[in-house]
Amino acid sequence: MAAQTTLNTTSASANRQSKQSNSVWNDFVDAYNVATKSYWDTIKENKKLRLIDTFCLFLVLIGIIQFTFMCLIRDNFPFNGFLSGFIICVGQFVLLISLRMQYVNPFPGISKNKALGEFVVASLMLHFVCLHFIN
Repeated sequence: MAAQTTLNTTSASANRQSKQSNSVWNDFVDAYNVATKSYWDTIKENKKLRLIDTFCLFLVLIGIIQFTFMCLIRDNFPFNGFLSGFIICVGQFVLLISLRMQYVNPFPGISKNKALGEFVVASLMLHFVCLHFIN
């Protein structure tokens, strides 16, 4: 009798965990669908955001290609070149995300034109530093 009670409680516990995991998965899928719909609606309205997002995707792909190439050749001879190129990809990505945030929800007291100007100056400084890092 005790074995049957233990078996029943184990199966009941497994059923509850299964229902909870299905509930969590369904909540995740719903949240993902809402986020995706909101993203595509935002992108459809604003061509600048579409351009920024495309450039961000391009930077991520270039960073992955550089890292993969460095792992495949298993040599770190042009290590300064690799670091400089990878740092430019990451730094430019961060600057683009901050510019995108400014276009979506403008910060108080900073116009979009001023944000674009600051982005351009920061990008030039980033490239200047990374090019000098190569030697």
